[in-house]
Amino acid sequence: MAKPTDIRIQEVRHWTHTIDYRTPIKFGGRVVTSATLVNVRVTVETRDGRQGVGCGSMPMGNAWGWPSQAVTTDQTLQALLDTAERYSQRAGELGISGDPLELTHALSEGLASDASVACSALPESMPRLAQLVACSPTDAAIHDAFGKALGQSCYRVLDQAHCNRDLAAYLTPEFAGEYLQQYTSPEPVPSLPLYHLVGALDPLTDADLAERLGDGLPETLGEWILADELTHLKIKLAGDDLPWDVARVAAVERAAVVAQTQLGRTTWCYSLDFNEKCANVEYVLEFLAKLAEASPAALERVQYIEQPTHRDLRANPENRMHEAAKIKPVVIDESLVDLESLQLAREQGYSGVALKACKGHSEALLMGAAAQKYGLFLCVQDLTCVGASFLHSASLAARVPTVAAIEGNGRQYCPAGNAPWAAKFPGMFQIRGGRVQTSELNGPGLGGWSFDDAGDQ
Repeated sequence: MAKPTDIRIQEVRHWTHTIDYRTPIKFGGRVVTSATLVNVRVTVETRDGRQGVGCGSMPMGNAWGWPSQAVTTDQTLQALLDTAERYSQRAGELGISGDPLELTHALSEGLASDASVACSALPESMPRLAQLVACSPTDAAIHDAFGKALGQSCYRVLDQAHCNRDLAAYLTPEFAGEYLQQYTSPEPVPSLPLYHLVGALDPLTDADLAERLGDGLPETLGEWILADELTHLKIKLAGDDLPWDVARVAAVERAAVVAQTQLGRTTWCYSLDFNEKCANVEYVLEFLAKLAEASPAALERVQYIEQPTHRDLRANPENRMHEAAKIKPVVIDESLVDLESLQLAREQGYSGVALKACKGHSEALLMGAAAQKYGLFLCVQDLTCVGASFLHSASLAARVPTVAAIEGNGRQYCPAGNAPWAAKFPGMFQIRGGRVQTSELNGPGLGGWSFDDAGDQ
């Protein structure tokens, strides 16, 4: 049934900007030195005449979403930018009224076509993961505009009073009669621990520094731990060099112990990210066994393992995670693009899910609901999100029950993208006690920010 709160998109504005990284980041064998963000501003009007203007922003992350051997990095980035623009243009021409889930669902049906046109001159089609990244700024802006039109947080309007269909329309019949309200919290948790990234190129101690940047920010892991009082470290690993991987985690542990001892702390956590480079689960099991020998304390601190083997689960059915998941939670990340992939991951032994705002706000909410119903471990990660995209990611983490921490490495690699936002959200960008103050994200829409807060960058 139509509701007076249903929105119709009136106008969409779309623009991009690129920010150089402070230092490069290496993952999955690739080095990234800049971020190109797509920003979208959406104006909507409800059936009963209320207007709202919402914003969405996301780095395109093509090196992560589309790691290709056949297409250059510049080509994949341009294809994502073209797809993002086509998607936002279609949003402006959608011409129907509904709640944000309905509108983004209708738009998603044309996403593959948008990507196909953008890739018409390329020798390779765009993966679904990259397609989701391209549409995510517009999807976020629609949800944000809906909340602002109603003068409420987006997370307070996920109930039957504001949604025209239950979750069975988007997931499976077992969700009949259920709404996202049952799987989210209307208020953000006051704060969340921040997962700090330890990249493969990142110096752990002074001995690892060839020369200092001298920009006033920490430059070694130990310095970051002391400056931000970090409690959660995400360690990037090679996945195809077992001795290096074991030695790297042991080295991180040694550096962390020195800094944490200065803070008087004995408890902290690690997550391990192999970026899909492990040939099979046997590599993971051998790694865990050797880490237990080299640094049992480090193994004890591991909270979860992220997507160790190839993202194409269907093409690699032998990569079953049951044995590894008995030791530590193993979460699906790059493979998670829809409910079918989530169900397949469960069959293959994955015990957790990494939610990402860069896959679309609607998609993240739906996968979060499914993960909770299936009793899976949940975490929220980012895509070196900065500014509005980080605020969006953190707002999601702060309202999905059981999420224990939020990843945020933009302050390390791309602090220039955060600087315009820090005055209004100091607790989100100035880390104290290793935590972000998600209580600041309590305004209308996705948290109460707009591009005006950062000079419409």
